[in-house]
Amino acid sequence: MLVKGALVVKLPGRRVDSLVEAGEGQRFDAGKGKPMREWFVLSPASKVPWLPMAREAFDFVKEQR
Repeated sequence: MLVKGALVVKLPGRRVDSLVEAGEGQRFDAGKGKPMREWFVLSPASKVPWLPMAREAFDFVKEQR
């Protein structure tokens, strides 16, 4: 999904941890003051392409069903 022009995806917590540690973005905060463990906001400055990130998120959510 897009939030304020940024790609927001649901990924495994460990994957989000590694992306945050690599400086590719941050955890998503839905306005409740607490970042969500499995939600990630891709930084506009990131070199990570959107399409593979969206596919990874789709596959993760699909596996949870």
